[in-house]
Amino acid sequence: MNIGRRSKVWIHFVRKDNGSAECNTCSKLISCKGGTTTNMTKHLRLHGIQIKECTGFQPVSPVSVRLTTTVVFRCRPGSTNTEHSLSGALAISCAATTAQANKPVPARVNPFTLAGKGKMTVEKREECHRKVTAFVVKRLHPFSEVEAPTFRDMLFTLNPNYTPPTRDYLTNQLIPSWYEIEKSNIITELSEVSYVALTSDGWTSIAQDHYLTVTAHYLVEGKMRQKVLQTKAVYKAQTGIVIAEEIADVLTDFGIFDKIVAVTVDNPANMDVAIHRLQFVKLGCFAHTLNLAAQSLYSLAIMSQWIAKIRALVVWIKRSSMAKTVLQEKQAILKLPQHSLILDVRTRWNSLHLMLERFLEQYPAIQAASLDQRLRKPMERDRLARFTDEDLRRAEDFIRLMRVMYTPTLCVSSDKNPTSGQILPILKKLEMHFTVTDGDTVFVSNLKKQVWRNLSKRYQSDEIRSFLEEATALDPRFKQKMDDNAAVWDRIKGKFLAKNLPDSEKSTDLDCGGDGDENMEGMESEAEENVSQMHPCKKPKMTPLEELFADEDAQKVTPQQNSMSIQDQMGSDSESEEEVQPDRAIHRYRAEPTTSMEDCPLQWWSSHAGAHDKLTPLARKYLATPASTVPCERLFSVAGHIVQKKRSALLSENVDKLVCLSNWLKDE
Repeated sequence: MNIGRRSKVWIHFVRKDNGSAECNTCSKLISCKGGTTTNMTKHLRLHGIQIKECTGFQPVSPVSVRLTTTVVFRCRPGSTNTEHSLSGALAISCAATTAQANKPVPARVNPFTLAGKGKMTVEKREECHRKVTAFVVKRLHPFSEVEAPTFRDMLFTLNPNYTPPTRDYLTNQLIPSWYEIEKSNIITELSEVSYVALTSDGWTSIAQDHYLTVTAHYLVEGKMRQKVLQTKAVYKAQTGIVIAEEIADVLTDFGIFDKIVAVTVDNPANMDVAIHRLQFVKLGCFAHTLNLAAQSLYSLAIMSQWIAKIRALVVWIKRSSMAKTVLQEKQAILKLPQHSLILDVRTRWNSLHLMLERFLEQYPAIQAASLDQRLRKPMERDRLARFTDEDLRRAEDFIRLMRVMYTPTLCVSSDKNPTSGQILPILKKLEMHFTVTDGDTVFVSNLKKQVWRNLSKRYQSDEIRSFLEEATALDPRFKQKMDDNAAVWDRIKGKFLAKNLPDSEKSTDLDCGGDGDENMEGMESEAEENVSQMHPCKKPKMTPLEELFADEDAQKVTPQQNSMSIQDQMGSDSESEEEVQPDRAIHRYRAEPTTSMEDCPLQWWSSHAGAHDKLTPLARKYLATPASTVPCERLFSVAGHIVQKKRSALLSENVDKLVCLSNWLKDE
């Protein structure tokens, strides 16, 4: 062995001539022309030997290599010795570690003989493959990650007997197989559900490939479930007929075409045509509707100049490194939060409100920074308009007015609680909020008129209006909103008696195993007692829905004030459930006290399934319907992380599998 060579690979090879070296393990000649050791390193991997190169932090001399490495040399052809003896300083150094050096060293084997020698069972190897696949899929890593030297070296250190899959095996075998298994599980789960709601939207990747996403929403054991069915690349003109065919193919593939209750989409005309062609109830995304109403303010002359002045100042500060530094100094002096300014983007929901809210929060620091001598001359050179007291008053009025538009967006973006029953109550509250009063300024009155003029055009179709009214009536938080509308309860009564309601429909999807009101009341009182003992003085933070309807919650009827007893609601003991008339069942439900905004309607129907078992299947049709396309928007964010600049050539079918698996496995 040549002591002067620096690479560790020469520990396992003997130089034969200028162009080859002999492996000490298998006596094979490996090419090493020009002094390169790449071929020898690759050859050692077949023997399960990983070579760690020297670094500047850990220089390894030839002697230190020999002190820390057990080296066994095969004798050359023609030699009678079985091993080369260690001599000189090396033998003296090894004498201190004779006990450790004499330990038997297990022979390394290649990956193809591991199972035969019992090093790793097939089940263990498949489990490791699943973990590696989950790491790549859930963390959105590129497929080439499994062939990265550092990744494979890490796995070798953790388990020398495991050989990770190649990129080709991961792409063409592991991920497709896992996708098919999870897809079959979703199909099986959907086959046991009676009602499914959909959301659908389109997205264009950085490679200019258009994708259509369809998500399913349903209830299982009293919990909301949402699963992406497909994120399919489409290369046809996205007309209404084409979209209808694509959605129909997805629903047929999953076997839920006849279970669809409603579809929530944005407001493009092709989606209207597609949903009408499929004969489904179409709900416009409420969050998108609120954003369109807020965007309509840009068209007002009284707003355009004022917003342009603020936006120019925000852009100037965000682009100037000196301005950002000075602003941070002023924030520290004035003890303001170290927040960056926000720039509005029309396609981003509520960005105008957020920009002005952050601007008003940091206004003292912005004003102090504008007077700083380091920024004063550049601002004057760029001729930035200064913020006046009138502009400040307008900003305060705008935030106070549009805060009520921001909070509903958060309410309907929830993916854990039913949201379709919130649309009409929120619209009614917005109508009251945007009604012009005598004390309003010209600026505020113009804003109110513009916003409500846009919102009043929404949800005027009889079919959509009826669906939303029934969803509101069957939501125990908002049912009092429909008490004065007899037509709504008549329609519910008609659907109660409809022959198309499945006779086999049970309340198992909403039933969590409770025995009715008594058990639930006991659980609630026990939970409240435990919470009061744990946090006697701590009040939990209000959710956006609680904040929006705080006044209504304060006026709601409590259970003690309800004049109707449980016996009256349930009927006499001799009266069987089959003999209960629809009018009595609906009256019994309407007599129940309304719940607060912090209560979950799913839990309410689950705990009252015994008292309202006839209405429970009907309520389930509306509880799972989302009020917005936020689930699709979240999936597009995931897809944007998958299809990046460095992965723009990723096949569309692989994009679909990765998006679906990341969604299906997110709860694991």
